[in-house]
Amino acid sequence: MILDSAFSRELAKSLLDINAVVLRPNNPFTWSSGWNSPIYCDNRLTLRHPELRKKISKAFTDIIQKECPSVGVITGTATAGIPHAAWVAQSLDRPMAYVRAKAKSYGLGNQIEGGVDKGQSTIVIEDLISTGGSAISVIDALLFIGADVRAVISIFTYGFDEATQKFTERNIPIYSLTDYATLIDVALEHGQIKQEDMNMLNAWRENPAEWPK
Repeated sequence: MILDSAFSRELAKSLLDINAVVLRPNNPFTWSSGWNSPIYCDNRLTLRHPELRKKISKAFTDIIQKECPSVGVITGTATAGIPHAAWVAQSLDRPMAYVRAKAKSYGLGNQIEGGVDKGQSTIVIEDLISTGGSAISVIDALLFIGADVRAVISIFTYGFDEATQKFTERNIPIYSLTDYATLIDVALEHGQIKQEDMNMLNAWRENPAEWPK
């Protein structure tokens, strides 16, 4: 869900400008999943831009204050969600945690670092939602220890039906600062793609696993 459409467009333009998102409809990327894709997203590049980082942190904070004001802990996904979770936790004066993809094979074997207690409420902060797998693994780890996961907030989402279904099954709301539909519309508006590219870009969004046919 996008709560601020004006900021969504502003952020999409910023991500394009710093090459955190690159569109190549006629020269596709190959994802680690094997999918061909006209888009590549690396939101870690936002870390190099302090003013943009501040805007993202404020937008995350505004959503939390509006939708989940009493949340107990801010949880980041490892690794890209960690810095954003830290800035938001600092802004809200809340405890912070992060969740590894899997438990450590040494020491105490922790998967959840910083700590979320049984029954404690938390928000998960993620940089990117594609199929939803990484965020879901974090949610499941938190649910396993009895945490109350209130929502997931991401910088960007592709809006795949597969991901939406996974979160719906767990009754977890998703809030994103911007999304794929907004991004390609902004890219078209600013001449970064052509009108004839739009059908191809929309076709990928509808069936990414089999694109291009």
